[in-house]
Amino acid sequence: MGNLMAWIDERFPATKMWNDHLAQYYTPKNFNFWYFFGSLALMVLVIQIVSGIFLTMHYKPDGAMAFASVEYIMRDVPYGWLIRYIHSTGATAFFVVVYLHMLRGLMYGSYKKPRELIWLFGMFIYVALMAEAFMGYLLPWGQMSYWGAQVIISLFSAIPVIGDDLTLWIRGDFVIGDATLNRFFALHVIALPFVLVFLVIAHILALHEVGSNNPDGVEIKKNKGADGIPLDGIPFHPYYSVKDIVGVVVFLFFFSVVIFYFPGGGGYLLEHANFIAADPLKTPEHIAPVWYFTPFYAILRAVPDKLMGVGTMGAAIVILFFLPWIDRCKVKSIRYRSVIFKVNLLVFGISFVVLGWLAMQPATEILTMFSRIFTFFYFAFFVVLYVTSKNESTKPVPDRVTS
Repeated sequence: MGNLMAWIDERFPATKMWNDHLAQYYTPKNFNFWYFFGSLALMVLVIQIVSGIFLTMHYKPDGAMAFASVEYIMRDVPYGWLIRYIHSTGATAFFVVVYLHMLRGLMYGSYKKPRELIWLFGMFIYVALMAEAFMGYLLPWGQMSYWGAQVIISLFSAIPVIGDDLTLWIRGDFVIGDATLNRFFALHVIALPFVLVFLVIAHILALHEVGSNNPDGVEIKKNKGADGIPLDGIPFHPYYSVKDIVGVVVFLFFFSVVIFYFPGGGGYLLEHANFIAADPLKTPEHIAPVWYFTPFYAILRAVPDKLMGVGTMGAAIVILFFLPWIDRCKVKSIRYRSVIFKVNLLVFGISFVVLGWLAMQPATEILTMFSRIFTFFYFAFFVVLYVTSKNESTKPVPDRVTS
């Protein structure tokens, strides 16, 4: 084995990669529960790619056969129902772990210097993931898939000058049909997974270049021993690789419970209307996107003007890219930040959740008013953060990480 590895290392840096990214990659020794979600997101990405490969073996990207092919997978393909439920539940699980991963970044300042590029890569992953989920949402060719895509694609028509041409180009036709289904299938199965994998690799490489953050926000590279090893660091493998297995086991337990007992999630994971074949002549009573898009859909509905609504919804995503420069406080971790920051972050989190719930309800006058209120709180987070973070009253940050 030693001779074989030596032969491989002369031609491919296998041992070097193992050491640089696992065995000799030193991570802070005070990681907590919140640091499970990065590895879980990577695992879910693998689950989605593998289950998606098996689904494409039987799926037909054709307007006349797409819905029937999904039913065929569910009823006639051996264990096809299981693969389909793994994939649909995996989409929800992906956004759950990504949102929790982003929340951890907000709490512990993982977007601050020198990790701005890590945050930017992460945000590009988030946008690519939303595009991937949207493209895949059309493929079952059910009622909600069809009309949800109709609503979302029509938003591009609000863009001045190029809106109508852009909408026509996205659809590939004057109405959503075979051309739309085929191009969404190609993007969902080939193009966007490549983009996601590339961004994930870039995200990890950028992380390993500057080192991992920790709940104290202390840079462990500043305190090294005579051997050059961080005093507060431990190798990722075997310590955190084994610890992450515990997180994976717990995650897979809940993942399996959903797959085998609640695959539809009461209509939140698989909408009831999506078990009806797409009908261009019959609009569902209430059209709403999947839950992980709903906060931004609520922001869209909160603005009466279509162009302004689309612009506000886009701004709600784009502004997250600038978070490293909006937050001007030098302290990273929420442990040592002011009460103002903690309350501001809490209100932001509540606003995001409430907006998600509001978008799933019919657009009544009273609920639209609440959407506008919580949209205000959503954007107020960034304004308050920019204004208060420069001269924020913080607690002393320890020189070494704490247990």
